[in-house]
Amino acid sequence: MNLHMIAWILVIIGGLNWLLVGFNWNLVEALLGSWPMIVKIVYILVGLSAAYLVYTATKLARDDA
Repeated sequence: MNLHMIAWILVIIGGLNWLLVGFNWNLVEALLGSWPMIVKIVYILVGLSAAYLVYTATKLARDDA
């Protein structure tokens, strides 16, 4: 599995988690709440994945222009 696919999956997971947070249920905390450092790592990885996807999308848009 390449980096782009991993980033895409993590961003989807993050987005779905935010949907659940809107309904007052945080899946990441529910699954990993007893390991706060792991929860923080998951959030950091999701954020880095979003930044990577924004970077690659803007790079592709510049290359197409």
